[in-house]
Amino acid sequence: MTDLLRVRGLSVSLEERRIVDDVDLDIDAGETVGLVGESGSGKSLLARAVAGLLPPSLTTTGSVTMSGTELVDASERLLRTVRGRRVGLLMQDPFTMLNPLKTVGAHITESLPRGLRRRRGEIEKRLAEVGISDPRVASRYPFQLSGGMRQRVAIAAVLAGDPELLIADEPTTALDATIQAEIMQLLRSVQKARGMAVLLITHDLRVAFAICDKVQVMYAGRVLETGLSEDVARNPRHPYTAGLIGALPVLERRISQLVAIPGSVPRAADVTHKCAFADRCPQRRPDCVETRPPLRIVADLHATACLYDVAPAETAPPGDAVEHAQETPALGKPLLTVAELRKDYGQVRALDAVTLTVQPGERVGLIGESGSGKTTLARCVLGLASPDGGRIMLDGLDITYPHRLSASGKRQMRSLVQCVFQDPSTSLNPSMTVGAALAEAAGRVQRAERRSVDELLDLVGLPKKYALLRPNRLSGGEKQRVAIARALAVNPALLICDEPTASLDVSVQAHILELLRTISANAGTALLFVTHDLAVVRQITDRVVVLLHGKVVETGATAAILDEPTHSYTRRLVASVPPAPVTFREERANA
Repeated sequence: MTDLLRVRGLSVSLEERRIVDDVDLDIDAGETVGLVGESGSGKSLLARAVAGLLPPSLTTTGSVTMSGTELVDASERLLRTVRGRRVGLLMQDPFTMLNPLKTVGAHITESLPRGLRRRRGEIEKRLAEVGISDPRVASRYPFQLSGGMRQRVAIAAVLAGDPELLIADEPTTALDATIQAEIMQLLRSVQKARGMAVLLITHDLRVAFAICDKVQVMYAGRVLETGLSEDVARNPRHPYTAGLIGALPVLERRISQLVAIPGSVPRAADVTHKCAFADRCPQRRPDCVETRPPLRIVADLHATACLYDVAPAETAPPGDAVEHAQETPALGKPLLTVAELRKDYGQVRALDAVTLTVQPGERVGLIGESGSGKTTLARCVLGLASPDGGRIMLDGLDITYPHRLSASGKRQMRSLVQCVFQDPSTSLNPSMTVGAALAEAAGRVQRAERRSVDELLDLVGLPKKYALLRPNRLSGGEKQRVAIARALAVNPALLICDEPTASLDVSVQAHILELLRTISANAGTALLFVTHDLAVVRQITDRVVVLLHGKVVETGATAAILDEPTHSYTRRLVASVPPAPVTFREERANA
């Protein structure tokens, strides 16, 4: 392999405040390097600095060379010959890359080298490279395509420039597990065929460890650990890396307690003089806050920015790593009964005779790819969509058509079922403080059963002082906790969770999942958990219902379905999940 990208001492600042702090990075031709870490670690800023796409307000120092060509402080004329030609950038949301007013063919044509733009069949060739064999796709617009198809088109447009390095920034975060697996396999096959290097930016450690040759862990704008993927996965040498791996939900078994990293990522400018992770580290020592640890080699190609040699047993996260028995509520009168539910959108049948039940206190997972009908079913139960047939009973109340209920019936329905959405911003008024939002929700409950704002905050593990803050002052995980508290303010018997952790970092996800498990166990609240993440399903549900094209194709106890699925579709879902990293500690425990 030959040296392609070399980054030395790269720093990015806003005025005098550091955002990316003294980062080194090497990528060889044909190599895949994963850049992992929580939101706010500086991963995307580093990538944009490499591509020369930072806004003028940010200052870059250090060195970035592409095959010996210096890019820092390079002229715009030089950078134009690099961007799109030598370096391609693939974004998380293809809508940010694709112009809704241009056809697929137009996107690819404008990215092609000038000499190829008029070549007959070139567009079809480029589409075929990303697995699109239907030539009619070239004449379609982005909004006419599915999410997975849009991402394939975005990849084709980026690859049309024949880049030597592809920077993929969270390219699969918004996709279902099966589509995610297809896209990552596609990138691997294209990379191998072209000999192209890939810089993959992701907070999904499963994906990074599964496909990357090397992994570099970023935190607060700096690199805390780097090494070969297998070495870092099996033997993390920095407490932060170990914490991220320990917070991962696993598909293979249920973890008795999901252990998250407390706190949040600090600003890089606030920790320049010490170990950036010291304030969150469970094994901090006095000198960790007195000096900034440099990256030091601990094994072949493996380096850590921890001052101490940490044994594998110490880096492995605490907590029981064996599955405990799932307590299924005793069968009796169901809390929720959905019978032969049907919902049509024009000529498309979103729900086709769907039948399911949820017992009081039971946690039921609703899984399937996008378009399977999961969210439509949840919306029908919430009264946000009216079915075209069937029946929905909630604690003896017929809620099939909520608009037909009396005023008291509507109040009863709202007190029985609440929802936690994927984006907590949809549940929180930006102009109201947290305390005001919680007090408003709690005001719908009888005074004798009403929880105070302080009690609601304590229920979701937030300090009382958060009552004075507005949503824009909170992190994504804190907003989701407030959204959960608001939903629980009316003491619902059923809580519908619609992808509540899909956009969260792995550590924050562990916080939220453990919170929901605890609340459900202590309060007896039933959960209908909508998700496409089967590892999350394993951790939080007692039973799963598998939807495909609006139909229930399989249902049963969570462990039984995930360990021995019988339907071919369920088997495909399970097979698409990347394996969890196995640490040395787990190897010894299983020996």
